[in-house]
Amino acid sequence: MSDIACEISDLKKSFGPNQVLRGISMKLPSGQVSVLMGANGAGKSTLVKVLCGVQKSDSGDVKLFGSPFKPKSPIEAYKYGVITVHQSINDGVIPDLDVTSNLLLDSLAQPGKQFLLKRSEMKARATEIAKSIGFKGDLDTVVARLGIADRQMIAIARAVACNPKLLILDEPTSSLSAIEAKRLFEVIEKLKREGVAILYISHRMSDIRAIADRILAMRDGRISGEFEGEDLDYEGAVTAMLGKKMSDFNVDISEVSSPVLQLCDLRLSKDSKPLDITVSRGEVLVITGLLGSGKSLLSSILFGLEKPAYGQILLEGLNFEPNSPANAIASGVHMSPKDRANNAIVGDFDIEANLTLPFTKFFSNFGFIDKKRQRVDCSDMIDTMGIVCQGGKDSIGTLSGGNQQKVIVGRWLLKTCKLLILDEPFQGVDIKARRDIGTHIRATSNNRATLVFVSEIDEAVEIADRIIVLHEKAVVGEHVNKNIDLPELLSQVSGNSNTLKQAESLQ
Repeated sequence: MSDIACEISDLKKSFGPNQVLRGISMKLPSGQVSVLMGANGAGKSTLVKVLCGVQKSDSGDVKLFGSPFKPKSPIEAYKYGVITVHQSINDGVIPDLDVTSNLLLDSLAQPGKQFLLKRSEMKARATEIAKSIGFKGDLDTVVARLGIADRQMIAIARAVACNPKLLILDEPTSSLSAIEAKRLFEVIEKLKREGVAILYISHRMSDIRAIADRILAMRDGRISGEFEGEDLDYEGAVTAMLGKKMSDFNVDISEVSSPVLQLCDLRLSKDSKPLDITVSRGEVLVITGLLGSGKSLLSSILFGLEKPAYGQILLEGLNFEPNSPANAIASGVHMSPKDRANNAIVGDFDIEANLTLPFTKFFSNFGFIDKKRQRVDCSDMIDTMGIVCQGGKDSIGTLSGGNQQKVIVGRWLLKTCKLLILDEPFQGVDIKARRDIGTHIRATSNNRATLVFVSEIDEAVEIADRIIVLHEKAVVGEHVNKNIDLPELLSQVSGNSNTLKQAESLQ
């Protein structure tokens, strides 16, 4: 059996009257991946912050390789070899620096480094680090100009380059393509062989099945179940996490009426194939595909952030050419973006202000906010979405990533619209919260068209009336969500299906 890298005993942490960690006890063996599953608000983020020195526990013990471990700061945790890649990507990169500087940031900050830096030496070392994790981007690019997936890869590469003894990864694949996730798993296997202990926080079954040696379920600030061995009990882990069994999720296909959104011979780029897609009132249409398939580009076009190369968009039969998000909203199109940290959350605002941000005019009388009406509407949405907080005046920064996601989805459900666009709405939320959000989206879908972009097939199946698969900016599959041929759908997503090959042969 592997040596124990980290042993946690009866760890407790409270914030005022709110007891977040209620006596956590767990062991993290060297050379193994321990997956931590827990619902939003279970205490996962607080546990991570204690381990990496961001917060201090109230009581309990942590031992690192048999010695007491109580880091007073992330720098001290780093010195002991405890390295964390947080769920918020911007905690792992500095956007104003280039890729090379970000990859070498930790080594450059070490005492005794020379005052004058040789760019050629930095570039050579950064190239090695990037290669080790399969990052192929331009190392001279300023990180602020990169997409969220590339930022995630840089944050992970930076952590791996620090030679960790205990590596903590919080939802590391949430923004990665299947190919990038596979590269990460290869890096994790290499680290395991080197004896690194890995605490991997995720709700994605595809991740857990690929890499888990053991699963730790967490509920209400306690470890509620431990599972290991050759046949990991995934269903048992989910039950331990939630405190009850989750029945199979069945979708009753909605009755649809008139078309709301019509894409007519729409080309996302000059060299892409035309898209002809219709979304009707009352319908929840899911578009799925790998990173780069065109999902995010299509959502940006519909919300006035990008322009199509060619073709026509109709909204309730009228020509629709949004030139800005404000124009799209005025036309009755709402969109929840996938990168909440950069494109949705306003960190200095409370929950109420974040929820009502696009609709300030609606809550205003003669230039003044009607606080009572705002409070009532926000309170209703907090209850509806199950946002775990003390109230609407809490800072958005006090919420877990999953609860922040609920705020952003709830924002666009606050007022009625013609077309609701949700780009990765379940990013960072647990299984129960995902189903709660999906249930509410479907329950309110009668008087609008709903267009959802997701990468995970299980998320698509749980919410869709109909699923369309994009590959290289073209439609390669369409499925009514009833008795779906899942192997065929997965093949279409990856670009390996017979349907796709036959279609290409006819071009």
